[in-house]
Amino acid sequence: MRDIQYAPLPPYKVPKSDPPEWLTAIMRFLMKVFEPLGRWLGSGWSLVEIVLVVLAVIGALWIIWTLLQRWRLTRALAVPATAAPVIDRAAALALLEDADALAAEGRFDEAVHLLLRRSVYHIAAARPDWLSPSSTAREISLIPGLPTAARQAFALIAREVERSLYALRALAADDWHRAREAYAAFALQNLEARR
Repeated sequence: MRDIQYAPLPPYKVPKSDPPEWLTAIMRFLMKVFEPLGRWLGSGWSLVEIVLVVLAVIGALWIIWTLLQRWRLTRALAVPATAAPVIDRAAALALLEDADALAAEGRFDEAVHLLLRRSVYHIAAARPDWLSPSSTAREISLIPGLPTAARQAFALIAREVERSLYALRALAADDWHRAREAYAAFALQNLEARR
């Protein structure tokens, strides 16, 4: 029975050791760096509070603005198909002449890009509420308010320009003719339909 111990053990004392000198040096450095900030925050908390409230208000306004932009864009894209954009016959023919001149020099990329820029101009002139400065060609080609023929023509032209600019594949005469026919069919058919 004597081998069972009933008396409590004396408390265990952890041997005290000082932290390494490099850790102490880091702690002193951090204290020197952050002590003024801590004092400033402690004494100027009202100023910090005001800055935080202003940042929260700016953040809330930015979120509201972003949501309103999305709502506006969604509403504009949900507009049912309307009449095709009005294209002046003389302007369409002049554009085709300019683009044909570029293509005759073998500058097919520039000619198709010219068609794309002018197509964006026609759409923006007809419905400026459909476009924003950040609208991409893909977004424009998906606008449901555009008539099907206009949407298809624009998508074809945009696809050729994307291949030229982003795939770094020079356009050939066939690519140019496809884009030209799409623009001409859309622009001139649109003109014939209004006569």
